[in-house]
Amino acid sequence: MNTPRLATANEGRTTILATVAFFFVLMAYYIVRALREQLGGAVGSKNLWLFYAITFVVMLILTPIFGAMVARFPRKRLIGYSYSFFIACMLAFVPAFVMQDRIGALALGSVFYVWLSVFNLFVVSLFWSLMADIFQSAQAKRVFPIIALGGMGGAICGPSLGKLLLGFIGMPPLLVVSAGALLVALGLLLTLSTNHDHCATGAHEEVIGGSLWAGIKELWTRPFLRYMAVLMVLGDGIGTLAYALMADYTNVHYPQSAARTDFYFDLDLATNILGAVLQLTVTRWLLVRRGAGWALVTASLVNLLLLLLVVVLGVGKVSVFGIAAVPMLAVMMVGSRGFAYGMTKPATDSLYTRVPRETRYKGKNFVETAIWRFGDLVVTSGVKWLGALGMAATGMAAIGAGVSVVATWVSSRVSRSPDLLPETSANAQAGADKGQRQADAAGA
Repeated sequence: MNTPRLATANEGRTTILATVAFFFVLMAYYIVRALREQLGGAVGSKNLWLFYAITFVVMLILTPIFGAMVARFPRKRLIGYSYSFFIACMLAFVPAFVMQDRIGALALGSVFYVWLSVFNLFVVSLFWSLMADIFQSAQAKRVFPIIALGGMGGAICGPSLGKLLLGFIGMPPLLVVSAGALLVALGLLLTLSTNHDHCATGAHEEVIGGSLWAGIKELWTRPFLRYMAVLMVLGDGIGTLAYALMADYTNVHYPQSAARTDFYFDLDLATNILGAVLQLTVTRWLLVRRGAGWALVTASLVNLLLLLLVVVLGVGKVSVFGIAAVPMLAVMMVGSRGFAYGMTKPATDSLYTRVPRETRYKGKNFVETAIWRFGDLVVTSGVKWLGALGMAATGMAAIGAGVSVVATWVSSRVSRSPDLLPETSANAQAGADKGQRQADAAGA
């Protein structure tokens, strides 16, 4: 009679720690994200492709390096090294932003834009890989929306705090504040990893192993990863389209870097409030009652609706709840990103609990880094060339609507991929892995 209660209590403590950790991870990211966005707004969509091209190349270089780290280092050291590196980089960027006007938005953006994109994808992807390692499939449906909601809290607090501090301390010191938040997250994640190791005797010595190229190889051998790669390019491409068009808008309407930063803080705040509302009202119900496939299809249909609204209404200002007039592009960007963070991400992360550990770390990381940025590069290059041919934003939105139809079909297929373990099998495999680790420890 006591065992179930102990298990529930342990799950509850782990969920709380994970939720608070993700709060600080996204708080750290969103404090400085607007600094990146204002650099994109300064150069406009015509130069965004350069940022994404550099990022894509960097991702390809880092993928085997990350694979080698995963193969060599235990989980705790992997997290410690990765997070400590990004904390040090944040502090190193402070003098660069002090001299932003002297360096120039294009030069600074080519470095900082790439770095923060790598930070976002690697740090967040590694966090969810750890969560997929700790929680079993049945648990993931219950707790991942809660953890994601904690992240949404940090994503709301980050731009709110950044907007507040911007007027008092300026942009460069925001990097120091962000580094402090990430340091707190690192401490919590190391605690989580240690606690999980104590539950699975000997796991603290375990490394994932395998080939450093495994993340790339698995893309061609696992149908699930192929679905995820296609969905990443198609689904997130809609958000990138909105972002590129918004860069041109801010370039024209917000010529000053501080004003652009403040505007992007507002966009991030609205996006993350929407994501939090979804977590509180819809996402968890869909995951538990209907499954991840329904959540993915719902988010894709919302993207389709938003694009059709841009086609019909144009990019001018529209009234939102009769309170304020905002650009339709802002509505599209907030809506697509809000559903991506508040619904798509928890759904896809729950599916990764049904694949082997090497896939969770290496395959997932490759899809969410190199593949994601490849999609960004394709979209921003397309926006540049279509704009050069004279196509208006509404025409690009019409093309995006067609892409969303395909993304909806892929969303309906991904949760039924033949190589996904059934939930009961995934739980049994997790138990078997734990038992094997205990046996290996006893033999040692």
